[in-house]
Amino acid sequence: MCLILVAWQSHPDYALVVAGNRDEFYVRPAAAAHWWQDAPQVLAGRDLAEVIGEPGTWMGVNADGRFAALTNYRAPSEKRTDARSRGELVAGFLRGREAPFDYLDGLAGEDGRYNGFNLLASDLRELWWYSNRAASRQPQRLRPGLYGLSNALLDTPWPKVRSRVGALAEVLAADSGQANASAEPYLQMLADERQAADFELPATGVAPEWEKLLSSAFIRSPLYGTRASTVLRVRHDGRFDLSERSFDADGRIGDVNFHGKLNLQRDTGIVPAPR
Repeated sequence: MCLILVAWQSHPDYALVVAGNRDEFYVRPAAAAHWWQDAPQVLAGRDLAEVIGEPGTWMGVNADGRFAALTNYRAPSEKRTDARSRGELVAGFLRGREAPFDYLDGLAGEDGRYNGFNLLASDLRELWWYSNRAASRQPQRLRPGLYGLSNALLDTPWPKVRSRVGALAEVLAADSGQANASAEPYLQMLADERQAADFELPATGVAPEWEKLLSSAFIRSPLYGTRASTVLRVRHDGRFDLSERSFDADGRIGDVNFHGKLNLQRDTGIVPAPR
């Protein structure tokens, strides 16, 4: 993912709401969200490119209420061609049983094998963030609230992060929380193609024209752009819905939708927010 918006314990009906855009070259093969055949408990998209390490994913949830999502940390001068696929970090958490802190803390000795990344992980009792480019190199537990993550550290105030976190607050406030509440307002929020003004652009080491292109929440160009917009909502009782819209260079190519109830076999500690 290149933009992840998170509402954690911030709605009367939802424990977790996530809305994200995955940006990638159109020629890179990938599968839309689905229940994995080789890991039936995992619901996620899947990278189908040849990589070093295990083929992974950018965002997903599993049937026991584990959630994870990842963005790359943009630092082209630091990129190594022999690094392992960062997507395996998401898949590893979704397949496993470790608590979020334990999983992220265990990466501290391994994160040199990967190019820069941000990783969110939750078991619906806690939500944690970790980056191998953060100064502390320590997982951070996130308090209830709204968060934005792009290709820098958590809540770095890039224009699209600031604007879409504000938009998320508006959409979340208008969400009735009913079981059939449409995800369309979240998908439309992610479809914003407005680019930042030149003076607002970060300097991450890519060419200025790329900084401009990458500054919008939804990216569109002949070769590279937003490939998928995904919305996940998990209610306090474990009921969930996941909607994903896929794109290619010519535009929208399909939608998939899933809903059900997660197997929360232990006390999650989730307390509905006050109305």
